Amino acid sequence: MAELLRVTALSAGYGDLRVIRDLSLSLARAEALAVLGRNGVGKTTLVESLVGLTRRFAGTVALDGRDISARPPEARVRAGIGWVPQSRGIFRSLTVRQNLTATARPGPWTLDRVHEMFPRLAERGGHMGDQLSGGEQQMLAIGRAMMLNPSVLLLDEPTEGLAPVIVDRLFAALGQLRQEGVALIVVEQHARGVLDLTDRAVILDRGRIVHEAPSAELRHDTAALEAHLGVASAVLPRGAAAP
Repeated sequence: MAELLRVTALSAGYGDLRVIRDLSLSLARAEALAVLGRNGVGKTTLVESLVGLTRRFAGTVALDGRDISARPPEARVRAGIGWVPQSRGIFRSLTVRQNLTATARPGPWTLDRVHEMFPRLAERGGHMGDQLSGGEQQMLAIGRAMMLNPSVLLLDEPTEGLAPVIVDRLFAALGQLRQEGVALIVVEQHARGVLDLTDRAVILDRGRIVHEAPSAELRHDTAALEAHLGVASAVLPRGAAAP
């Protein structure tokens, strides 16, 4: 697959604090990458650095062959980066429909297509953002990001605090996005589920990539999971029973 995103020797952080250190990775078109690690290792900082919200000390970020390292967040959105922050970032004083259309950009992802992916958003179209459940808010955050018609979607802890049935629904939607050619970078603390969705996985520690492997391989790599994530046993696919 053709390369879409390339990060080269990136060091970034906040103020004078370097959180990401000499980090390099690449992402192909329609590929899904899991970013794993314990709390405080730099996962969110990596995503925010791709969005353009941190201070860059060194290195480059290139999207579709063009260097976007010096571009502000709004220019990166126009270039094709979509973002679902950990806080979800929905406009609580706007309706669901207004949230979806306020920042929409032309492209194949329209209001009707978002409603097809998340019918619940169509049902709740007139409700305010602060009247939604946590799962509905996450659907709205993903739908709003897709209304920007990105080529790569960054998701920071998208399943945090959600019931398992909602998590399964969200992962099904993300799988649909992959099939339609959208590349994904999914930050998760918990490996279960995200390794079923993604092609590759990287594990961060102290702002560096300390392990990289195909997701299917890492799922059963007990030693790596224990060493880097504190997982006591290999990760099974969702719905599978332990032996």
